[in-house]
Amino acid sequence: MSDDRPTRLAAVREHNRRAWDARVAARGRFTKPAGDEDFFDPLRNVDGVGWLGDSIAGKRLLCLGAGGGKHSVIYAAAGAEVTVVDISPAMLALDREVATERRLQVRTVEASMDDLASLGAGEFEIVVHPVSTCYLPDVRAVYREVARVTAIGGIYVSQHKQPGSLQTDVKPTDQGYVVREPYYRAGPLPPVTHSLHREEGTLEFLHRWEDLLGALCRAGFVIEDLLEPFHANPNAETGTFAHRSQFVPPYVRIKARRVGSAPNITAKVWTPS
Repeated sequence: MSDDRPTRLAAVREHNRRAWDARVAARGRFTKPAGDEDFFDPLRNVDGVGWLGDSIAGKRLLCLGAGGGKHSVIYAAAGAEVTVVDISPAMLALDREVATERRLQVRTVEASMDDLASLGAGEFEIVVHPVSTCYLPDVRAVYREVARVTAIGGIYVSQHKQPGSLQTDVKPTDQGYVVREPYYRAGPLPPVTHSLHREEGTLEFLHRWEDLLGALCRAGFVIEDLLEPFHANPNAETGTFAHRSQFVPPYVRIKARRVGSAPNITAKVWTPS
C-alpha cells in the first residue's frame, strides 16, 4: 500500500502558498508592511518583554514564516543580519520592497518552514517565528528543521494559535462560545469566513499541547519562558475578538534555547487511524 502523505503535504503547501499570495493581492489581514511608527524603537517594538536582550546588533537572525514586509525589516533596523523565509512569493516581495525603501539588508528565501534545506546547519543565533505553524499538519517537522539551523545556545521565539481557540466557535451562542472541534483530530480544520481568529482561504491544522511543547523539547530545545499575549477586554462588544479572548486565549508565545542534540526521549504519540 503506497504512502500518499508526501503528495498530501505538497498539496497543503501549494494551497497555502496560493492563499497567501491572494491575501497580499487583496491587501488582507497580516499583509500590511511596517510603518514609520514601527521603526522608532525597533527592538522594543518586536521584543517588549526583553527576551532578546539589550541589543541584537550583528546577530544572525531568521524570521521564519514571517513574510509581509514587517518583522524582517524591523529586526534589520535593530541591527540584526536578517533572513526571512516564507512560502508565499508575494509576501516576500513585500519584504524586499520595504527593505529597499528603508535601505535595509534582508535576505529572502522562498521555502516551506518544514523544509529549510537551503539554510545551513547552525546558521542562526536567533530564530523568530510568528504565528504560522497552524498552516502545516506536523509541527514536529518544523521543530526538527528549526533545531538544525539554530546554533547551540541560540534562542527560538515562536508564537502559535492555542488548540482550544481553534476548537471553539468564533461567534457565541446563547450558551457562550461552544467547543465544536475534537482535540484529537486529523486533517485540516473546516473553512471559515469573516474570522479574526483564523485566515479565510487557508488550510489550518490544530496542534495539541504535547506537540507544541513536548515536541519542542524533544527536538533539542529547553523552554525558558512562556506567555499568553493578552487580548481580552471585559468591556468589548459580544462576539468581538477582544470579547472572545476573555474566555478563550488565542495565542501562546514560547521562548526556547537550543541545548544540543535532541534528548533520547521516547514519547507516546497519538496517530489517527
